[in-house]
Amino acid sequence: MKQMIALLAGLFLAHAGFAQDVFMCRNTGLSFFSATPVEDIDATSDKGTSAINLKTGEVYFKVAVNTFKFKKQLMEEHFNENYLESDKYPNAIFKGKLVSPPDLHKDGTYEVTVDGTLSLHGVDKNYREKATIVVKDGKPTASSKFNVKLADHRIKIPTLVIKNIAEVVEVTVKAAYTAAS
Repeated sequence: MKQMIALLAGLFLAHAGFAQDVFMCRNTGLSFFSATPVEDIDATSDKGTSAINLKTGEVYFKVAVNTFKFKKQLMEEHFNENYLESDKYPNAIFKGKLVSPPDLHKDGTYEVTVDGTLSLHGVDKNYREKATIVVKDGKPTASSKFNVKLADHRIKIPTLVIKNIAEVVEVTVKAAYTAAS
């Protein structure tokens, strides 16, 4: 994990040229929610890694799929073994860029659009989503909420449990960044 963070920071630093423009979050919070008439399913992870380059507007998130925790152990097992196949596809990764990035060197609240690719379950799909970035005392935090259609990532739900799992899940991302060192 530390090697991945160092590599990620190195890539951002080399591309940016200025360390003060690159911010990292090593405990990015990710969650998803699925509502159906039978039951609601939600899971969370605070094991994500994220980086943002204030100069270029590049954004990166990565989370190990098996770090998501559920209220019911059986749901967690089915999620990892049957649906997301976390042994075969261990990570979810988003690489993107802010569209028309504001000057994030100034404190304030910024509504932004992020354009990028989500790699999930072995399938890359482009997303263009809204996010909020708040810069306070020179440190950015980011949050976003968007929908992921399971079929877009070839995540198959067995007919037997199709009423228990929604076809679209709501994903939430929250990151509090510190300067990369």
